[in-house]
Amino acid sequence: MSNFKQTIAKLDSSLPVGRSFDMIRRPIITGEKKAVMYMIDGFVKDEMFEKIMEFLMTADAEKMSQITRASDFLEQFVSYVEVSEEPDEEKAVHAVLSGMIALVVDGVSPIMLIDGRTYPMRGVEEPDDDRVLRGAHDGFTETVVLNTALIRRRIRSTSLTFESFSVGRSSRTDVVVAYLDGVADRHHIEAMRKKIDSIVANDLTMAQESLTECLIKKSWWNPFPKVRYTERPDAAAAAIYEGRLIVIIDNSPSVIILPTTIFDFAEDANDFYFPPLVGTYLRFVRMVMFLATLLLTPLWFFLANNPSSLPESLSFLAIKEPAGIPLWLQLIVFELAIDGLKLASLNTPSALSNSFSVLGALILGDFAVQAHWFSAEVIMYMGLVAIGNFTQPSFELGYAVKLCRIMLIILISLFGLWGFIAGLVVIAVLLLTNRTVFNNSYLYPLIPFRGRALLSLFVRMKKRP
Repeated sequence: MSNFKQTIAKLDSSLPVGRSFDMIRRPIITGEKKAVMYMIDGFVKDEMFEKIMEFLMTADAEKMSQITRASDFLEQFVSYVEVSEEPDEEKAVHAVLSGMIALVVDGVSPIMLIDGRTYPMRGVEEPDDDRVLRGAHDGFTETVVLNTALIRRRIRSTSLTFESFSVGRSSRTDVVVAYLDGVADRHHIEAMRKKIDSIVANDLTMAQESLTECLIKKSWWNPFPKVRYTERPDAAAAAIYEGRLIVIIDNSPSVIILPTTIFDFAEDANDFYFPPLVGTYLRFVRMVMFLATLLLTPLWFFLANNPSSLPESLSFLAIKEPAGIPLWLQLIVFELAIDGLKLASLNTPSALSNSFSVLGALILGDFAVQAHWFSAEVIMYMGLVAIGNFTQPSFELGYAVKLCRIMLIILISLFGLWGFIAGLVVIAVLLLTNRTVFNNSYLYPLIPFRGRALLSLFVRMKKRP
């Protein structure tokens, strides 16, 4: 059996030819030689494919008889730009399933690949959870090639590097690591390569979350996030300029920024689209709200539980009309209720979601007070906390703060002041023992101390020329 027939037989058995309706096997004659093309319907640009077929169908037979190498064939008879050779049949199968066209010609070796992929995708509209008042209003999509182009548009440097990986035995998901060569830490780049190469997983069905869980295999009990996500190309480009690594996963509009410390969540794109003074003020507000969401309800709960110790100036913190449910249980129930409203809002048709959220919060809250189930003060303080959670875009950090807040409330209800102190100690231990993906300090630049870097987190510095 000739090499051509062997290759065709191998591809026919490896690919779902005849079993899956979207798997196309197209035999042709080019320059009096037999050839077969393999492709997935829906991944190929029709106009491009028609043009390639026109060149192949009209190939000169005399010239074709002298061709034995795939490189010569591609140079003379394929007009498309993105072409390559692939001697490994298994990799060729993976390429076809990824959307490429595989071309096998009798007497020509090895297999040839034509990258004419096109994926169903939405527009690059601004992400819903990371908006800015000024600046760019584009966002990443679920297509990895388009996402790399959005970054390349902002960083026109020869040092910008995109390294591609394939993760998952079944899914073969495309994962791209982007960095600025010469700026990013070499140890971080090498560590990321090893981490991705060592992943043993069948698939990455949940995209960035599945990849993150594979990269972070320890300290699952620590709620503070080790990675930061963004759907903004400008934020990703800024992180690359700072020497960080960006991980892009196909089928996900969120990219991962590494390494990430707790102080990185204090920054937001809005800070840099306003003058330094305004940006500093916005950052200050965000930090104050972060501390308030963590400590407001536990502190109020502790003081409301000890009204006799309140000075006259703080007497307004005492509860005027006690409810039938214990105060600590009211706070826990409202923590759960807020998340319940979020989930209900997600599953409500968009035309009704806004009105549903308002009605659920106002009417149910008002009835709960009138029925003496809950105190009005509880609803007010929990409302402030719920609003404060939206001052920073990281859902992961928001839920880390929520879990710490619930822990503080439970400890205060059990042990009073000592419970509050113990809860703060536990939070400090969680922060101190947490490490980044590359095993660096989670509290950098506080530990180890770097004065200028720490100052830049609190004060929005003027951009240097």
